[in-house]
Amino acid sequence: MNSCPFCLKIQTLAQQLAPDCVWEFPHSHLFLGKWQFYHGYCVLVTKTHARELFDLATEERAALFEELTLAAKAIHLAVTPLKMNYELLGNQVPHLHWHLFPRFESDPEKLQPAWLRLARAEQDPHALAQAMAGPETPEKTRARIRNQLQQLGANSS
Repeated sequence: MNSCPFCLKIQTLAQQLAPDCVWEFPHSHLFLGKWQFYHGYCVLVTKTHARELFDLATEERAALFEELTLAAKAIHLAVTPLKMNYELLGNQVPHLHWHLFPRFESDPEKLQPAWLRLARAEQDPHALAQAMAGPETPEKTRARIRNQLQQLGANSS
């Protein structure tokens, strides 16, 4: 899949670890997302290029679910949100990946999909700056999530 942006990113990881990579699991990579208004927002990307969950072997699908669960728990422990939102879409990039959005009580739009704020950010520079700003540096957030994954005994490749 030479044109798939996630496949290209994963191929690049073999040469140099991306600065946004939080963790490499056996079947996926966890990346810190740019939308840190949702402090701890991450994307879990499968190593195997597949468009649909049913395209994966049963064992790999089960292992990915465990990796997703560990990633979400680590994010939750690191940033203590009110709720974690999980989204598996693939309309723009047809490569299996989950968006993990921590949602907080302080979010004025906590009952709305995160994508509404992000759609506004694509159109308005001020909204973009707000959506990308988090309460701490991305490096510190990555370190906090990594620390939680280590404490949870997450496997890494």
